Amino acid sequence: MAHIILHSQFNPGVDTIKKYLKIYLHAIRVSISSAMAYRANFLLQIFINLLGNVVFPLVTLLIYATGASFQGWGMYEVLLIQSIYTLSSGLSGMFFNGIVYSTMDHVENGTLEVVLIKPVDSLLYLLASTFNLYDLGVVIGGGVIFGISVIHVGGISWFGWLAFFPLFLAGLLVMLGFQLLMAATSFKWVANYRIPEIYNSVTQFGKYPAGLFPKGVVTVISFIIPVAMIGFFPASALLGQLTAPMFLALLPCALFLSAGILVYRHMVRLYSGAGG
Repeated sequence: MAHIILHSQFNPGVDTIKKYLKIYLHAIRVSISSAMAYRANFLLQIFINLLGNVVFPLVTLLIYATGASFQGWGMYEVLLIQSIYTLSSGLSGMFFNGIVYSTMDHVENGTLEVVLIKPVDSLLYLLASTFNLYDLGVVIGGGVIFGISVIHVGGISWFGWLAFFPLFLAGLLVMLGFQLLMAATSFKWVANYRIPEIYNSVTQFGKYPAGLFPKGVVTVISFIIPVAMIGFFPASALLGQLTAPMFLALLPCALFLSAGILVYRHMVRLYSGAGG
């Protein structure tokens, strides 16, 4: 029975999209209700998550306060990159990151079959059911730093804003691809909760101007593991430094997400259950 469901395909149609949208909205309402049941814990967790994600911008402020700098980049230009990265991390934490730990727990405890027998696509169900409101503070903090940085860099053209949004969305798709690859790894590397640290260390390159790295590294983070799209490329659009290769990097982002989906679904098909 499980193997039949494992090999089922998700075929989106209008009714199916409406169905999953309802499921997702219901999951968000449940998450909000759960958080509001313990408001003090909710506010404290938001504050802690916020502090943990604004450390890098604070370090940047200290670097420039001492007279040092990232060569060729002003303080608010670097903060713009890091604020976009923080925004992406916060949105990823709210909508995507839960699938990693949920998959890990299900594989470790042998309960993934409970998900697989549900009359919904397992991947979309896990994404919806693990919505996390506690990273809202990260989004707010990133948004505040983003707004301050935008005001200080000034002179952003309408084309810059127009180019920013698809690049920012592509960065979110890269983050989703990373979460799916991490979740897929947990099928073979069972109960290893250090997996996110290994993967997330790669995304750190997106916090900095790409020009600081050797050309070989820039190529990798732009077109192979496109983490530059998480922070640097969208910021470059706003700063009027957009180049053709940055738009070309949209394709590797789509391919990276596709790889994450394919690998995750492949590992689900190979899953043999608690007795396997």
